[in-house]
Amino acid sequence: MSRFADRTGPIRLGMVGGGQGAMIGSVHRIAARLDGQFRLVAGALSSTPDRAQASAAEVGLDPDRTYSDFVEMAKREARLKDGIEAVSVVVPNHMHLPVAREFLKRGIHVICDKPVTGTLADAKKMKAAVDRSDALFFLTHNYTGYPLVREARERVARGDLGDIRLVQVEYAQDWLAEVPARDNKQAAWRTDPTKSGAGGATGDIGTHAWNLMRFVTGLVPQAIAADLQSFVLGRALDDNAHVMIRFDGGARGTLWCSQVAAGEENGLRLRVYGTKAGLEWRQENPNQLFVTPLGGAKAIVTRASAVTTDVARALTRMPPGHPEGFFEAFANIYGAAAKAIRAARAGTGVADFLVPGIDDGVEGVAFVEACVRSSSRNAAWVQL
Repeated sequence: MSRFADRTGPIRLGMVGGGQGAMIGSVHRIAARLDGQFRLVAGALSSTPDRAQASAAEVGLDPDRTYSDFVEMAKREARLKDGIEAVSVVVPNHMHLPVAREFLKRGIHVICDKPVTGTLADAKKMKAAVDRSDALFFLTHNYTGYPLVREARERVARGDLGDIRLVQVEYAQDWLAEVPARDNKQAAWRTDPTKSGAGGATGDIGTHAWNLMRFVTGLVPQAIAADLQSFVLGRALDDNAHVMIRFDGGARGTLWCSQVAAGEENGLRLRVYGTKAGLEWRQENPNQLFVTPLGGAKAIVTRASAVTTDVARALTRMPPGHPEGFFEAFANIYGAAAKAIRAARAGTGVADFLVPGIDDGVEGVAFVEACVRSSSRNAAWVQL
């Protein structure tokens, strides 16, 4: 039985993008259906008609609810009695704004992949579209959905670490360490400034690291100094970045993101150090949180164990010792979105379900553009 007690039937979901060969589309679909909160009923999975139909057939969509034009999809679905209530937007960054705007203005909730847009100007336009709409907007910074990330956030908030002094976050991969094959569509758009936006690694994975740091610590960044590189010959966007961060209140931080770190697969890691204790969490082993009191022994806090908080345990599906991972964390974002949508359905108001939204998206793109600006000035400090 789903842990969501207020379920009254699956939310009708559409998807734009995420067709054949698109990894993130299948991740969104799995996450959306994991708790039975959503049912995919329509999609424009590709802008090419034949590919759209073939992609839709693979996931079982009705041909009558299959589109190759997202504008047509938005218009028609808004008119249908059983039309979609929400849409997942999983197209390349430069298309997030035009796609989301079509659905927002028709009252259809939007669940958008990150970063929210490719440029800060578009991010601000997206915020304006969200503010004008009665629909809700969610951003899938999925790493915030891990139970032990929530545990870390709770421990920081209740003062277990004391006053935060230092934060270190990194996200290292190696999949772009060489010029990718020509048929690698994921690499092609992520390294193209016209589709990805101002940032390469900073936009693709640096925004995840930034959001994770902000989510767990609650610290407010004041200024950054960034050194960006494009190590692969001919690459137009950064594939590596080192960023120093100054926070309000005096804390200091560093952020490293790289897609050319040989041997790294998906190395997202967060360390937070305070006056009383430090903690560490790694996404590649997400069922453990390391907590070390000053002068004490390192403790391993495991997911769903007796020492975790109610907030963390509420996001777990399996008993301790049964690993949970990426899909489950992603599904927790969809689960929170479902709660908010149901609250909107009932007219009861939308509580804070800790799901990232438009403000997180704008901040993430502002971070990317600040990194580019700082690096162009020889890593000068830039105010945020």
